[in-house]
Amino acid sequence: MQDSAERVERGKPRDLLNGAQLLSGQLGKTIQRLRKAYNLSLSELAEQSGVAKSIISQIERNETNPTLATIWRLSQALDVSIERVLASSDEEPFLERSSRADTPILLSEDGKVRLAIIGWIKTVEWLQWYEVSADPGGVLDSDPHQRGSVESLSVSEGVFEVDIGGVVQRARTGETLRYRCDRPHTVRCVSDEPGRATMVVIMKAAVME
Repeated sequence: MQDSAERVERGKPRDLLNGAQLLSGQLGKTIQRLRKAYNLSLSELAEQSGVAKSIISQIERNETNPTLATIWRLSQALDVSIERVLASSDEEPFLERSSRADTPILLSEDGKVRLAIIGWIKTVEWLQWYEVSADPGGVLDSDPHQRGSVESLSVSEGVFEVDIGGVVQRARTGETLRYRCDRPHTVRCVSDEPGRATMVVIMKAAVME
């Protein structure tokens, strides 16, 4: 019995080492997969997390065992829990769900146009998208976005009209309007029935001369 117990004790360090290496390798793959899914470079993740670029590179290549503090910083920058970072496998897909209650709603000044923010908070600085629902006659006045920004309005129900500096175009069901939104612009629902559309705003787009 004693010899058996001694063999178990002698085997523990190797088992712990193998387990740590397995966890570290899985962690590196997970960090790299999430970083690429968010379209972040090593430098960008380093800037957002406060973890040195060289350390992140070593983690992804399974060349170091990061501290809990380092894992926490990376998980915060990647907007995931530590539990998910540690438990995720390389084959796990990125999949998340937002409930109706979690979806913010913006109202136009006349209260007749509603914008459900269905875009991702991670992309808000360069890509925004909304589900638009409007009562007949509803008007949405918008201030200019950054220079070169482009907006796309795809109509699924009703008729919408877009006014950019006095230039007006209409779109019916199944049609899409694309326009510069780096100047004041107005969207109107001009049909007799309620309208629905999807609005996508690309910020910092190439300047359209």
